[in-house]
Amino acid sequence: MKRLLNCTASDFMQMSREELIAAIRASEGRVIVSETVVSCMPAIPAITNAEISRAAGADLILLNTFDAFHPVINGLDNMEQPIQRLKELIGRPIGVNLEPVDSRAKMLEERIDIVKGRQVSIETLNSLNNLGVDFVCITGNPGTGVTNQSIIDAIQLAKDSFRGMIIAGKMHGAGSKDPIYDIDALESFAKAGADVILLPSPGTVPGSTVDVCYNIIRRLKKYDVLTMGGLGTSQETSDVETIRQIGLYNKMVGFDIHHIGDAGEGGVSPFENIFELSKVVRGRKHTLKMICTSNAR
Repeated sequence: MKRLLNCTASDFMQMSREELIAAIRASEGRVIVSETVVSCMPAIPAITNAEISRAAGADLILLNTFDAFHPVINGLDNMEQPIQRLKELIGRPIGVNLEPVDSRAKMLEERIDIVKGRQVSIETLNSLNNLGVDFVCITGNPGTGVTNQSIIDAIQLAKDSFRGMIIAGKMHGAGSKDPIYDIDALESFAKAGADVILLPSPGTVPGSTVDVCYNIIRRLKKYDVLTMGGLGTSQETSDVETIRQIGLYNKMVGFDIHHIGDAGEGGVSPFENIFELSKVVRGRKHTLKMICTSNAR
């Protein structure tokens, strides 16, 4: 099995869930996920945000606000099979956010209602299977009211219904009063069957210190899961020095995957910030290799 850093488009097109997980693990903390909004006009209207992310150094593309029942990706030239077409364009694995909304959640802010196609259910998971989605991220956008218990329930459902890799966790509170750094809850995500546990990167939410994240990751490693550091609190639009510092923190604490969010203009991080994060966690050599390798390989 190749490490992800050595993979090309033809490798990704035939990867199983198990092979994708192994490729990420073998890359030793040098994998970049870029989250992009698909429901708004892209940063460059003639192309998709995913193409921008790929060109800047992203390895995995995570689609936010994607409706599994009405699959539309703005900027795409063919909507008949949007996921397959996007894979042809970027040559990378593609994931989708699904949200396990908890109607009983104690909210810190006004609740935002989202369509059923963005929520976790057997029907949405089956739709993502049919569309060819490679991974799902069970998480919560701001104000949607996602709780730790609803994430656990959703992981169990996805374990039975979804064929791809399962990421689960929160990069911020998602409007709920539930604690983000609840180690018992995070361990429950692993026990429920998540392949990757998501938690905020150091420096992105109050109390997200290097020590806190390091100790949590040490605890999670006994479950043989991967971990992903979420840079999703609008700091993805900060200056490159901030991105560089968070990337270094991520390496120090031991994250396997580095996420960068979608708060930039048009629903994607600024190009230079994705590029900077990639250079920080793996250097120019691997960054240029992933950017420059043709999809024809």
